[in-house]
Amino acid sequence: MQLDRQGPTAIRLNGEQFETEARTLAELVASRGLAETAVATAVNGAFVPREARVATLLTSGDKVEIVAPRQGG
Repeated sequence: MQLDRQGPTAIRLNGEQFETEARTLAELVASRGLAETAVATAVNGAFVPREARVATLLTSGDKVEIVAPRQGG
């Protein structure tokens, strides 16, 4: 697969239209300042474990969810 694309990729991030320069899910998580945070991730409805994020390429139109645990009750 090619990683030399030019310009941002249009995705849906947590239900909102979003443009990113990130090529992988790991890069996207890091760009949001969440690389060291315990978060759950999914692309197009499929859960992506932390160790698989670096190999998960983003493409235009992907639906990405990044969810951090919340405390309270």
